[in-house]
Amino acid sequence: MSTPTATPEDIRKTVRERYAEAARSVAAGRAGCCGPADSSCRCGADIPDACEGDSFGAELYSGEEREALPNAAKLASLGCGNPTAVAELHEGETVLDLGSGGGIDVLLSARRVGPSGKAYGLDMTDEMLELARHNRVRAGLENVEFVKGAIEEIPLPDESVDVIISNCVINLSGDKPRVFREGFRVLRPGGRLAVTDVVADPEMDEATRRDMRQWTGCIAGALTEGDFRHALTAAGFERIEIRETHRVHEQAGSAIVRARKPACDRR
Repeated sequence: MSTPTATPEDIRKTVRERYAEAARSVAAGRAGCCGPADSSCRCGADIPDACEGDSFGAELYSGEEREALPNAAKLASLGCGNPTAVAELHEGETVLDLGSGGGIDVLLSARRVGPSGKAYGLDMTDEMLELARHNRVRAGLENVEFVKGAIEEIPLPDESVDVIISNCVINLSGDKPRVFREGFRVLRPGGRLAVTDVVADPEMDEATRRDMRQWTGCIAGALTEGDFRHALTAAGFERIEIRETHRVHEQAGSAIVRARKPACDRR
């Protein structure tokens, strides 16, 4: 897969700047949006004042779920799916959200795992972390912790979580194999990966791949289904499932991606 003429650190810096601006926009009362990279509302794009009400991401959650959330968490939703709906979370589990943003999926996960469980949100952007922590307080949840860090360097111990979720974030990384290796490391044996992310068509053109604005818009950095399977397998995952749910771009769709860490690590 081609990448822009930038290092992983350059990509990380650009992504951080775009999402810091998204968080500031929400704090100022404007909505964050996610959608096709060629629309005016999309992941990581400048947030226009015309983008009002529930964002594209929040519309993918049920009305009951949205009603239980602080408005700022809904406005900051920049995802392309609802990973909490497919993660099959259980009471008492520990869940980690990679790239948790304003906290929408962490807050929903915390309710699903209950007081005996724990929901971590990992994000590298100070502005998003501040927004998420305010949303935690507004939601009145105690079993939530937001942690600063990069998804390529997860600041949690080995075998410390049961489930990893993520919502339209892995595509933004400049080192996806490292993301999957880190996810595998922190999962307990038998742990689950359940993410929603953009999956590129194999024919995605080079101009799109090399466009940094399309990268921060969640499109250019997306893996193909074949690349997704290869990277997950190389990291040690098994029982890999990838299913497209809807199109988000003429050359990419949103998909549910699920995989498991073997109950006994055979690597």
